[in-house]
Amino acid sequence: MKSDVIPVEIRGIVPSTNGCALFIGNDQKVFVIHVENNMGAVIGMFMRDIAKERPLTHDLMLNIFKGLGVSVERVVITEVKNSTYFARLILQQQNELGRKILELDARPSDCLALATALKRPIFVTQSLFSQVEDMSEYLHRYNEAAGEGNEPE
Repeated sequence: MKSDVIPVEIRGIVPSTNGCALFIGNDQKVFVIHVENNMGAVIGMFMRDIAKERPLTHDLMLNIFKGLGVSVERVVITEVKNSTYFARLILQQQNELGRKILELDARPSDCLALATALKRPIFVTQSLFSQVEDMSEYLHRYNEAAGEGNEPE
């Protein structure tokens, strides 16, 4: 599977009219997955390691995984159909009976939140990466505009 996937990371979170645009990619290309506002906020909190007063849903999931001896190995964004992205959450359980790998269908936003919280690798399939539009220029322009007026004098 390693040759079929490309490592990526979250390059930016930008507010949009219907939520947030997650810019995901690497030095070659960046693409966008649109998520709800609250998911964008959660992922942003995990990216910045912001302490939360109470556990969020993803914190609960991680605590359950920990209690069951399950670790998040990686996430893979696999495909897009009708503008909807699909992803796989790869889990591992190690106990006295041995090692078990579990691969689950999951929303990319949930996968990205969990991977970000745990600093786990994020991948995209080569087939998906080759078909998505490169949005690097949009992210660059947004970052430039957001930086305007914020320069020290």
